[in-house]
Formats: sequence, structure tokens, C-alpha cells
Amino acid sequence: MKTFLDDNFLLNSKTAETLYHQFSKNLPIIDYHNHLIPEQIVNDTQFENITQVWLQGDHYKWRAMRANGVNEKYITGDASDKDKFLKWAETVPYTLRNPLFHWTHLELQRYFGITDLLSPKTAEKIYEETAAKLAEPAYSVRGLLKMMNVEVVCTTDDPIDSLNFHQQFAKEQESFKMLPAFRPDKAMNSDDVQALNAYIDQVEAVTNTSINSFSAYLDALKARHDFFAANGCSVSDHGLEQIYAEDYTDQEIAAIFEKIRTNQTLTYSENLKFKSAMLVQFAEWDHEKGWVQQYHLGALRNNNARMLRINGPDTGWDSIGDFSQARALSKFLNRLDNEDKLTKTILYNLNPADNELIATMIGNFNDGSIKGKIQFGSAWWFLDQKDGMTKQINALSNMGLLSRLVGMLTDSRSFLSFPRHEYFRRLVCDIFGEDVEKGELPNDVEWIGKIVGDISYHNAKEYFNF
Repeated sequence: MKTFLDDNFLLNSKTAETLYHQFSKNLPIIDYHNHLIPEQIVNDTQFENITQVWLQGDHYKWRAMRANGVNEKYITGDASDKDKFLKWAETVPYTLRNPLFHWTHLELQRYFGITDLLSPKTAEKIYEETAAKLAEPAYSVRGLLKMMNVEVVCTTDDPIDSLNFHQQFAKEQESFKMLPAFRPDKAMNSDDVQALNAYIDQVEAVTNTSINSFSAYLDALKARHDFFAANGCSVSDHGLEQIYAEDYTDQEIAAIFEKIRTNQTLTYSENLKFKSAMLVQFAEWDHEKGWVQQYHLGALRNNNARMLRINGPDTGWDSIGDFSQARALSKFLNRLDNEDKLTKTILYNLNPADNELIATMIGNFNDGSIKGKIQFGSAWWFLDQKDGMTKQINALSNMGLLSRLVGMLTDSRSFLSFPRHEYFRRLVCDIFGEDVEKGELPNDVEWIGKIVGDISYHNAKEYFNF
């Protein structure tokens, strides 16, 4: 019987152990998509306790606590940090076979050297022990990133963000880079015309322009896109239910924008056409600058209206959606490719039923100009666990080139989430190791070790060229 979370955790063969420990384990981390707060990195924030760094903003844990009958007071409410942690400790023993059980104990080990299982029996001790370590200079935000050998972090930033923290950080001589990523979801969200109008007013203020036409709106957003590029940005990101690829004319979009600015209700068709036009425009700008564009597809967000009113968005009320993806995605990518305006692209699906769809779609637009130009992104959100990662890896292996995958990302709001890269790397090594030991791959450890190292780090290094 293997020991829980030992050095060979998730590695089920000698070959897997060799691949991980010799070729993957010690490579740096390029985290090209996360939701870390730039201000905390610039200020090198020192958290007072583990609740602040571990539970605040982590809706994975919040959902588990709610399922375990924990009152919202101890999740997003006004309970003390310690009481919230104790409630999480009560929940952890019930997360068996949920990835949270693995992540929780992996993070306690990697950051704090704690091998005790978190439970009500150990909670007080672990709370005090972690609080003492978090008070040490080595456990500041930057210290936590350095512990995990992080080389690059790309935050997620709205086009109207000042990027002042990125500018401050760029002036420093630090061992890792913090770069912005352009996330224009609000700029194209015409589902709520009133909210979009308010956002356009903010764009006016930031760009010191008057936006009374669609062309003026594009000019203002292009100025922000240029500003991001001038501040080190080379990555965009979109969080969408699905790709929008309706046919439209410039005259139609101009008229739709006029309706938006006068707070008129859009028809269903007008809404889709506006979103489609905005997606094309952003993609063309990304191509112009040689950026990498990312599309996160398939989340059904804010399902619980009552809790959305109480807590706001991104608090744990989202799920997997069953949106149609293939036809619009094909049409969108084909339009860009046909006009030679398709930049490097990463596609992430949230519904596992779309794995093979995405794995085959990328092959339609990999044109030989760049290794792995169109990527099937690593398993995302509800899928970034053992089963989801394995299915994504297998789908890509069967229908594309796993060897060109640009690896893992945290997509997290927590500075303690970087062991997810280790988790992913271990699974990759285990999958390759199993194939070798079954005789399904040659016993060429040096070559397979190179492939594992590429997936873990080197592919991302070359692809993003940060």
C-alpha cells in the first residue's frame, strides 16, 4: 500500500517516477492565466493567517462548505478568520475523492511542510502553525511565488485598468515577471445594455474621448489595447458561453451601437451580431500585435439569483453549460484564417463532452507556421482535476499532438494554488510512464523525458515568448 501524498504521489510506475523527478519536477512555472491581484504582488502583501491567503475568494472551497451544511456566515459572511478556517477544517474530511482533498494537503505540504491531515482535531494546531510562518518575510506574496519557482504570472485585467501596479513592478529587478492580460468581456457584453452603457462611459473617461459612434468606441478600445501592449501585455483572454459568429454589416453594427447608447432594448439577433463584431475586432488587434488569444468557453454563470444578489458574481454559483460550440467556433476561426488574421489561439472547454470537438477543431487551423499555433488548453475550472486532466490529455493525444501542449495554469485567485502545476505534471508523467511499462511506447526515457519537460515548461516558454 502506498503512503498518501508521498514523493511518488500519482506516479504509479518506476518510469513515471523517473520522468517526473528527473525531467519535470524542478522546472520553473509559467502561469499564463490567473486572477491574482497585482496590488498584492507589488506591495508584497504579508497575510495574517491562512484564511486570508487560502479561503478568501476560493469558490471551490466555498461550494464544498455549503454542500457540507456550513452557514454562509462562515464562508462569505462576517465570522472571524479563525472561525472560517475551523469550518473549512470540519469540511475537509468529507471531501474524500474530491480534488479539494488532494489540493488541500498538497498545499499544506508544499508551502508549510505540514503532513498532518486537516480535520477538527488538527485545525487549531495548523491554524497557529501557518499563522506563525505567514508572519515570516519568506512567506510574503513574492516569497510564496518564489517557493514554487514561478517565472511568469499573467494577471487578468479589464481594458480600463490603469495598469499602475504593473508599471511599478516593471521598474523593479525581481526574479519573476508580472504581466497584464487583456480581458474585454465587459466591453462586449450587450446582454445588459444599461451596464454596457455605464462601461462605455468609463472608457470615455479613461481615454478622455467622446464616444457617440461605434467607430469612436473602437478607436477608444484600440487605444487601450495599444496601452496594454506598451505595458508588456501579449495575451488576451475571453470568458464566454460560446463563440459568437453571426453575419453582420458595418451599417448594422453602427445602428446597434446607437441603440445601445440610447438605452434601447436589443433584439436577440442584434445582441449576437454586436458580440460577433466585437470578437472579430479584438482578434484582429491580437493578430496585428502577435498576441496569444485565449477563449474560455462553456460556463453557465450566476445560476442562483438570490445568492447573486447577496454575494455578487464569482462567489460559487456557476456550473458547466451545454452550449453548442462547433459551428460558430469553426466559422469564427475560419474567417480570421481566411483573412490571414488568426493569431496564436488557446481554446478551453468547460463541458467534457466537448473534448474531442476542441481536439479536432484545433487541427483545422494549425497551418504549420508555428508549432502548436492553435492549442487545446489544459482542463479548466471544474475539469482541472485528475479525471478531467486525464480526459483532456487523452483526447489531445488521440487527435492532435500532446507533445506541443503549452502546459498548465492555475486560473486561481490564491497564491497557494501553484501546486496545481505539480499535480498536472505528475499526471502527465504517470500517463507516459504507464504506456512505457505496458510496451505501448518505447523505453526511451531521454526522449520521453524531453517531451515531458516540454509540456511542463519549455513549450510555454517558446509559445508565449515572454
